[in-house]
Amino acid sequence: MDIDNIECVSTSNGLDDEIPYHHHNMNHHHHNHNHPNIPQNPHPKSHNVNVVPSTINPTTSVHELLECPVCTNSMYPPIHQCHNGHTICSTCKTRVHNRCPTCRQELGDIRCLALEKVAESLEFPCKYTSLGCTGIFPYYSKLKHEGVCNFRPYICPYAGSECSVEGDIPYLVSHLRDDHKVDMHSGYTFNHRYVKSNPREVENATWMLTVFNCYGQYFCLHFEAFQLSMAPVYMAFLRFMGDENDARNYRYSLEVGGNGRKLIWEGTPRSIRDGHRKVRDSHDGLIIQRNMALFFSGGEKKELKLRVTGRIWKEPPNADGSNVYIPNLCS
Repeated sequence: MDIDNIECVSTSNGLDDEIPYHHHNMNHHHHNHNHPNIPQNPHPKSHNVNVVPSTINPTTSVHELLECPVCTNSMYPPIHQCHNGHTICSTCKTRVHNRCPTCRQELGDIRCLALEKVAESLEFPCKYTSLGCTGIFPYYSKLKHEGVCNFRPYICPYAGSECSVEGDIPYLVSHLRDDHKVDMHSGYTFNHRYVKSNPREVENATWMLTVFNCYGQYFCLHFEAFQLSMAPVYMAFLRFMGDENDARNYRYSLEVGGNGRKLIWEGTPRSIRDGHRKVRDSHDGLIIQRNMALFFSGGEKKELKLRVTGRIWKEPPNADGSNVYIPNLCS
């Protein structure tokens, strides 16, 4: 798609602002992991599935014993060991070609049942304790919790470069502004104009991401073109920079039209916990077929000109904690 021919003009609360389109490929590096020493058993016992290291430094924690020496992640059943008692997780066992990374002996199919049993009796805090989670969980439940923990970092909502940066909301807002050069606006209303010189060139590509700040929260407005079945379509939708439970406190509307006709979409913003592609593929937003979009643009089929207006409002909860829809709350 020739994205250089896209022009976008936006207004927040009635004020016109020029919104340029930016396309960036982002490469980011992530955390390094420490590799603690893994205690070793100097007395090999062949085929003993209940062997745990017999020589353990007094300062070595059980948590360290459950740490894979290759990937440094916590080990979960099946936990494998070599004839000398050195342990390794099932994923890394394949990666090291069935050779113990500590003593280079063949691993075989020996499981360390004793260490698996020890793990069953342990409880550990969530790894997101530093971010605010206070939960304590059985060892084998901890991993499942961390996958849905409300305090886990958010993934960057920018869809144009498959960015994998993680962080809390304030960090991601700064990241979007500084690294992706995303336009930031304050206010609960917006008025965007999208112009494309060759509407026949419609491929899977994100056209626009704009971030709005209102009600003390941040919202991501997406507008893009992609193929739906064999037909090209245009889609606009809103995502909430926060968890799903908080997203339900808000509503939004989108409107596009021309030539005396208009389409209106109204819904609840999706949390950025739901990936961009998941929201798009669920069709949870304003979808405009190309023929309709060209009709709104004047019907000449030479240039796409769409004006999308919208509004965000907050819904107060009922006495039972649920939300009630109050239209035109912020007008």
